[in-house]
Amino acid sequence: MLLPGVFSSPPINRRQWLALTALGASASTVPAWAAAPSLAPSDTPDEALRARWMDRITWGCTAQGAQALAGMGRQAWLTAQLHGPASAPLPAAAQAQIDAMAISHTPYEALALQMDARQREARALPTEDERKAALDAWQKDMRTLQREASQRFVLRALYSPAQLRERMTWFWMNHFNVFAGKADLRASVGDYEERAIRPHALGRFRDLLSAATRHPAMLRYLDNAQNAAGRINENHARELMELHTLGVGGGYSQQDVQELARVLTGVGIGMRPLDSEPPRMKPALRAHYVRLGLFEFNPQRHDWEAKTLLGEPIRAQGLAELDEALDRLARHRATARFVTRKLAIYLVGDAPAPALLDTLARTFERSDGDIAAVLQALFQSSDFQASLGQRFRDPVQYLLAGARLVHGEQPVLSSTDPLLGWLQRLAEPLYGRATPDGYPLDAATWSGSGQMSTRFEAARVLGAGALAPGARTPPPALAQTPYLRQIDATLAPATRAALVQAQSPREWNLLFLASPEFMHG
Repeated sequence: MLLPGVFSSPPINRRQWLALTALGASASTVPAWAAAPSLAPSDTPDEALRARWMDRITWGCTAQGAQALAGMGRQAWLTAQLHGPASAPLPAAAQAQIDAMAISHTPYEALALQMDARQREARALPTEDERKAALDAWQKDMRTLQREASQRFVLRALYSPAQLRERMTWFWMNHFNVFAGKADLRASVGDYEERAIRPHALGRFRDLLSAATRHPAMLRYLDNAQNAAGRINENHARELMELHTLGVGGGYSQQDVQELARVLTGVGIGMRPLDSEPPRMKPALRAHYVRLGLFEFNPQRHDWEAKTLLGEPIRAQGLAELDEALDRLARHRATARFVTRKLAIYLVGDAPAPALLDTLARTFERSDGDIAAVLQALFQSSDFQASLGQRFRDPVQYLLAGARLVHGEQPVLSSTDPLLGWLQRLAEPLYGRATPDGYPLDAATWSGSGQMSTRFEAARVLGAGALAPGARTPPPALAQTPYLRQIDATLAPATRAALVQAQSPREWNLLFLASPEFMHG
């Protein structure tokens, strides 16, 4: 296992705490016990910059990744990341773990219908004991489906060569957040990530918006499956404007929310076998009926009256109204500013410069929402360059970067569950944000005393480097890695003073992984 004893690790001792807060300077970060095979610190600023650059764009710099970057050159490497295929091959051992998952070999629609039927059958059993046993088994299998989605995400984040796509997949999953704990979303969250988010993570925002808006996971999470003419539910319409496109203060009114909710009437989920007949309806409505997988547009539930959105009439009819509305939202100037500002916060810092935000918004508008074009402009900016090594990592970024540094890109993990356990302890579990706003991206949320104390415990276990239950392999010699050689000259005097006090490789790893330099990327 990656992090054995994840819930039972002993606390850091007082001397280690003192080392973490040590002041003063030392000539080297490499203590005497590590001196024999040590690598000379780099005196080339470009190497430190390259390591930090890769830290920011990927889930964490590794020796293999740094070699690929050095061999290709920064621009060619970035072009490959921005415009590579949506599906990148994983190492065979990692892919084998994914291939063995139920979500990989059973279509989502079949899984969802099967789990729905099981729940209904369990509730119909004659005795309370029978119902409880059947529902407990159903709940267990639903948790398994969610856990498989989480495990698949971690395996790809650790081992996929398409690192930027994986980073952006997390960002957009957070932007278009759904909570796996609601209703039956545990069965759909993996497919939502796989088919609605990942393929469009570096494509056109309009395509991503449509895929997220129509997926059964989003329709269930924001209650649009209940939205019908005469029984309007505004949840999806409100979040579609406030959180997904225009943003708070984006120029829409409560009347616009109501009008968009009317556009969305009849857009829902069909929990019937895929080969079943459409619902009975008037002949004039049949041509408007749409069924794609579990997505269903039922024209009997749609409000067919005239609508006006953002000051302009909706001219289309039926499901085409939604496409017209999404076109209008995706191309609105407020959307360009809201979405690109959020990208800048994620990839640059909490307070992006107004000039950078202007550049990104103009790029978004000029390119018709081309996400790769916006990222290209961001990565080429002086603000991005100046922020390298300064952005505080949230728990997902911190833990994945630590795992990639400690274990490299070799698929040696027998289980990702311990890593997922640490995400739970650090209050950022995958698919675990209950509210539709997604996890906060600012540093203050993740840098409180409780967070830091738990991070230090995670650093201790990560630095031990045990890879399987009962493993007795020596801890990795992080002090000897090319990454440390590259960034050695950038370490602060207090960090150096703490590191030279380490009495073993295990303790050195703890102190480095708990250092400000590793907390930031």
